[in-house]
Amino acid sequence: MKSHLIHKGVVYALLAAALFGISTPFAKTMVADMAPVMLAGVLYLGSGLGLSLIFILRAAIFRHRQDQFVPLTRPDLPWLAAAILTGGIAGPVLLMVGLTLTPASTTSLLLNLEGVLTALLAWFVFKENFDRRIFLGMLLIVVAGVLLSWEQVPVLGVPWGALAIAAACLCWAIDNNLTRKVAASDALQIAGIKGLVAGAVNLSVALAFGYQLPHGYNLLSVGLIGFSGYGLSLVMFVLALRHLGAARTGAYFSSAPFVGTAISLLFLGERPGNLFWLAAFLMLAGIWLHLTENHEHEHEHEAVQHTHEHTYDLHHQHEHETGWDGTEPHVHQHQHHPLRHKHPHYPDMHHQHAH
Repeated sequence: MKSHLIHKGVVYALLAAALFGISTPFAKTMVADMAPVMLAGVLYLGSGLGLSLIFILRAAIFRHRQDQFVPLTRPDLPWLAAAILTGGIAGPVLLMVGLTLTPASTTSLLLNLEGVLTALLAWFVFKENFDRRIFLGMLLIVVAGVLLSWEQVPVLGVPWGALAIAAACLCWAIDNNLTRKVAASDALQIAGIKGLVAGAVNLSVALAFGYQLPHGYNLLSVGLIGFSGYGLSLVMFVLALRHLGAARTGAYFSSAPFVGTAISLLFLGERPGNLFWLAAFLMLAGIWLHLTENHEHEHEHEAVQHTHEHTYDLHHQHEHETGWDGTEPHVHQHQHHPLRHKHPHYPDMHHQHAH
């Protein structure tokens, strides 16, 4: 979009990126003290428990306005279950394995592959639109990821750490595109369920293999990291998906590793090589191309009826039932009539048209 426009979806995506980026190097410091599957379980359980507490508090504080939140529906459940399996269970374990074999600064930049893979799936499987500028940005990020993998190739053998992190990114890319299908529903409910289920499964697996639950300070620390870096970050990410679509959200989220890299270099004392800095430059260039996108053309909206949080804006000129007090944003089922116009836009829930 044009640089003078500050879209709230971009703000959500960047907040999600910052929260997740900060968590990576701190998770790295915990890998030596517990098995990857145990660490993933505690991280996600901390996320789920923290968000569940907020969910309960919100219900108590806004008990007279519960109709302002859109709960998950039965058709949403298969999409959410598949998202939890890939992104909440498989992805975190692969990441924790990768962290045991890879410096945290390199890991942080490799995590940019999540945005690339998210975009590729969104473009070619879920048919979100893209142009040459967006494609070039993602190509630069891919090249940077290859350089980082090459930097850690041993004399003999395979860079298993980089491959594990890349596999985790693929799991999250699938998760992101599946979660996009339910993003119009309550983001807090979606993120809380994902955290509780993923945490319980990973923790059960860890205990079944005989690993011990951490105690005291370590347990609390990992839980708080999970609440911030996985829980609050995921709430912001779901909100961004709602407004930007999966590919653009993944692109903005690619800024997350640079936050993690800064933390690693400042507090963990790591000293990356020359390829690291070349890769960092390429990734920043790719992200810049996405941040400076401007997508504007004449397009047509088909008639549709749905329920989501909205304001009385360009796309919501419908009539309201008697008794609406003018509160915005608000939630109710509403009808969109066919409309043709031109303005800057993202592939959000109202802009799924062909190009």
